[in-house]
Amino acid sequence: MAQPKAFAPVKIVCGVIYKEDTLYERVRTTLEAEWGAVDLESATFPFDLTDYYEAEMGPGLVRRFMSFRRLGTPESLPSLKLRTIALEEALRRESGAAGRPVNIDPGYVTASALVMATAKDFSHRIPIGGGIYAHLELLFTKTGIRTLSWTYPDLKREPCSEYFREVRKTYLQSVRGDRA
Repeated sequence: MAQPKAFAPVKIVCGVIYKEDTLYERVRTTLEAEWGAVDLESATFPFDLTDYYEAEMGPGLVRRFMSFRRLGTPESLPSLKLRTIALEEALRRESGAAGRPVNIDPGYVTASALVMATAKDFSHRIPIGGGIYAHLELLFTKTGIRTLSWTYPDLKREPCSEYFREVRKTYLQSVRGDRA
Protein backbone atom coordinates (compact mmCIF):
# COMPACT_ATOMS: atom_id res chain seq x y z
CA MET A 1 0.00 0.00 0.00
CA ALA A 2 1.38 3.39 -1.01
CA GLN A 3 1.86 5.82 1.85
CA PRO A 4 1.60 9.58 1.35
CA LYS A 5 4.87 11.47 1.43
CA ALA A 6 5.61 15.10 2.03
CA PHE A 7 5.64 17.13 -1.16
CA ALA A 8 9.01 18.19 -2.53
CA PRO A 9 9.82 21.88 -2.14
CA VAL A 10 8.95 24.13 -5.08
CA LYS A 11 10.39 27.31 -6.56
CA ILE A 12 7.97 30.20 -6.12
CA VAL A 13 7.47 32.41 -9.18
CA CYS A 14 5.29 35.40 -9.88
CA GLY A 15 4.03 36.95 -13.09
CA VAL A 16 3.20 40.65 -13.15
CA ILE A 17 1.15 42.43 -15.83
CA TYR A 18 1.43 46.23 -15.66
CA LYS A 19 1.96 49.48 -17.56
CA GLU A 20 4.16 51.51 -15.24
CA ASP A 21 7.63 50.31 -14.24
CA THR A 22 7.16 51.88 -10.80
CA LEU A 23 4.28 49.46 -10.14
CA TYR A 24 6.44 46.46 -11.00
CA GLU A 25 9.15 47.77 -8.65
CA ARG A 26 6.59 48.24 -5.85
CA VAL A 27 5.33 44.67 -6.32
CA ARG A 28 8.88 43.29 -6.40
CA THR A 29 9.94 45.19 -3.27
CA THR A 30 6.80 44.18 -1.36
CA LEU A 31 7.06 40.51 -2.31
CA GLU A 32 10.79 40.36 -1.57
CA ALA A 33 10.10 41.71 1.92
CA GLU A 34 7.59 38.90 2.47
CA TRP A 35 8.84 35.99 0.33
CA GLY A 36 12.60 36.56 0.29
CA ALA A 37 15.06 37.68 -2.36
CA VAL A 38 14.29 37.50 -6.07
CA ASP A 39 16.96 35.46 -7.84
CA LEU A 40 15.81 35.53 -11.48
CA GLU A 41 13.78 38.07 -13.44
CA SER A 42 12.56 37.74 -17.00
CA ALA A 43 12.91 40.43 -19.59
CA THR A 44 9.91 42.73 -19.96
CA PHE A 45 7.81 41.78 -22.96
CA PRO A 46 4.56 43.05 -24.47
CA PHE A 47 1.35 41.53 -23.18
CA ASP A 48 -0.22 41.79 -26.61
CA LEU A 49 -1.59 38.38 -27.55
CA THR A 50 -4.89 39.06 -25.82
CA ASP A 51 -6.87 42.13 -24.86
CA TYR A 52 -8.37 40.38 -21.82
CA TYR A 53 -7.13 42.97 -19.30
CA GLU A 54 -7.27 46.03 -21.55
CA ALA A 55 -10.75 47.22 -20.46
CA GLU A 56 -9.68 47.13 -16.81
CA MET A 57 -6.01 48.13 -17.07
CA GLY A 58 -5.76 50.03 -20.35
CA PRO A 59 -3.65 49.43 -23.48
CA GLY A 60 0.12 49.02 -23.68
CA LEU A 61 0.45 46.32 -21.02
CA VAL A 62 3.68 44.41 -20.44
CA ARG A 63 4.50 41.28 -18.48
CA ARG A 64 7.47 40.24 -16.43
CA PHE A 65 8.23 37.22 -14.25
CA MET A 66 10.33 36.84 -11.13
CA SER A 67 11.38 33.82 -9.09
CA PHE A 68 12.39 33.69 -5.46
CA ARG A 69 15.59 32.16 -4.07
CA ARG A 70 13.93 30.57 -1.04
CA LEU A 71 11.98 27.42 -1.87
CA GLY A 72 8.38 27.06 -0.78
CA THR A 73 5.70 24.41 -0.58
CA PRO A 74 2.98 23.64 -3.11
CA GLU A 75 0.44 23.85 -0.28
CA SER A 76 1.22 27.56 0.10
CA LEU A 77 -0.16 28.46 -3.35
CA PRO A 78 -3.66 29.51 -2.19
CA SER A 79 -2.26 31.84 0.48
CA LEU A 80 0.25 33.30 -1.99
CA LYS A 81 -2.56 34.08 -4.44
CA LEU A 82 -4.76 35.56 -1.73
CA ARG A 83 -1.83 37.77 -0.70
CA THR A 84 -1.30 38.99 -4.27
CA ILE A 85 -5.03 39.74 -4.62
CA ALA A 86 -4.79 41.87 -1.47
CA LEU A 87 -1.70 43.63 -2.85
CA GLU A 88 -3.48 44.35 -6.15
CA GLU A 89 -6.37 45.87 -4.21
CA ALA A 90 -4.06 47.97 -2.01
CA LEU A 91 -2.31 49.35 -5.10
CA ARG A 92 -5.69 50.02 -6.75
CA ARG A 93 -6.94 51.96 -3.71
CA GLU A 94 -3.67 53.86 -3.44
CA SER A 95 -3.81 54.89 -7.10
CA GLY A 96 -7.52 55.72 -7.01
CA ALA A 97 -8.05 53.61 -10.15
CA ALA A 98 -11.40 51.98 -10.88
CA GLY A 99 -9.71 48.74 -11.99
CA ARG A 100 -6.49 47.04 -11.08
CA PRO A 101 -3.36 48.91 -12.12
CA VAL A 102 -1.42 45.65 -11.86
CA ASN A 103 -2.16 41.92 -12.15
CA ILE A 104 -0.05 39.63 -9.96
CA ASP A 105 -0.11 35.87 -10.46
CA PRO A 106 1.97 33.60 -8.22
CA GLY A 107 2.87 30.05 -9.07
CA TYR A 108 5.64 27.54 -8.71
CA VAL A 109 8.11 25.49 -10.70
CA THR A 110 8.87 21.84 -10.03
CA ALA A 111 11.19 19.52 -11.89
CA SER A 112 8.30 18.65 -14.19
CA ALA A 113 5.92 21.61 -14.41
CA LEU A 114 4.95 25.25 -14.04
CA VAL A 115 1.76 25.68 -12.00
CA MET A 116 0.09 29.06 -11.63
CA ALA A 117 -2.68 30.18 -9.28
CA THR A 118 -5.91 31.79 -10.40
CA ALA A 119 -9.22 32.80 -8.86
CA LYS A 120 -11.05 31.94 -12.08
CA ASP A 121 -12.68 28.51 -12.41
CA PHE A 122 -12.56 26.57 -15.65
CA SER A 123 -12.80 22.92 -16.66
CA HIS A 124 -9.06 22.20 -16.46
CA ARG A 125 -8.40 24.05 -13.19
CA ILE A 126 -8.23 22.28 -9.85
CA PRO A 127 -9.68 23.90 -6.70
CA ILE A 128 -6.95 24.05 -4.03
CA GLY A 129 -8.54 26.14 -1.27
CA GLY A 130 -9.80 29.59 -0.40
CA GLY A 131 -11.49 30.06 -3.78
CA ILE A 132 -8.16 29.54 -5.57
CA TYR A 133 -7.44 27.11 -8.41
CA ALA A 134 -4.23 25.53 -9.69
CA HIS A 135 -3.59 26.03 -13.38
CA LEU A 136 -1.02 23.71 -15.01
CA GLU A 137 0.78 25.86 -17.61
CA LEU A 138 3.92 24.12 -18.84
CA LEU A 139 5.45 20.67 -18.67
CA PHE A 140 9.23 20.24 -18.59
CA THR A 141 10.38 17.24 -20.61
CA LYS A 142 13.73 15.71 -21.52
CA THR A 143 13.57 17.54 -24.83
CA GLY A 144 12.35 20.93 -23.64
CA ILE A 145 9.01 22.47 -22.73
CA ARG A 146 5.60 21.18 -23.67
CA THR A 147 2.67 23.58 -23.75
CA LEU A 148 -0.93 22.53 -23.30
CA SER A 149 -4.05 23.51 -25.20
CA TRP A 150 -4.94 25.94 -22.39
CA THR A 151 -1.46 27.39 -21.82
CA TYR A 152 -1.70 31.18 -21.89
CA PRO A 153 -0.55 32.40 -25.34
CA ASP A 154 2.27 34.60 -24.03
CA LEU A 155 3.73 31.66 -22.11
CA LYS A 156 4.16 29.85 -25.43
CA ARG A 157 6.61 32.54 -26.61
CA GLU A 158 10.33 31.88 -26.56
CA PRO A 159 11.21 34.61 -24.06
CA CYS A 160 9.02 32.80 -21.50
CA SER A 161 10.27 29.36 -22.41
CA GLU A 162 13.88 30.47 -22.06
CA TYR A 163 13.16 32.13 -18.72
CA PHE A 164 11.32 29.13 -17.26
CA ARG A 165 14.05 26.73 -18.43
CA GLU A 166 16.51 28.86 -16.44
CA VAL A 167 14.19 28.94 -13.40
CA ARG A 168 13.88 25.14 -13.55
CA LYS A 169 17.66 24.77 -13.82
CA THR A 170 18.12 26.99 -10.74
CA TYR A 171 15.40 25.05 -8.92
CA LEU A 172 17.08 21.70 -9.66
CA GLN A 173 20.42 23.06 -8.42
CA SER A 174 18.73 24.24 -5.21
CA VAL A 175 17.04 20.91 -4.61
CA ARG A 176 20.28 18.99 -5.23
CA GLY A 177 22.02 21.37 -2.82
CA ASP A 178 19.33 20.72 -0.21
CA ARG A 179 20.00 16.99 -0.43
CA ALA A 180 23.78 17.34 -0.17
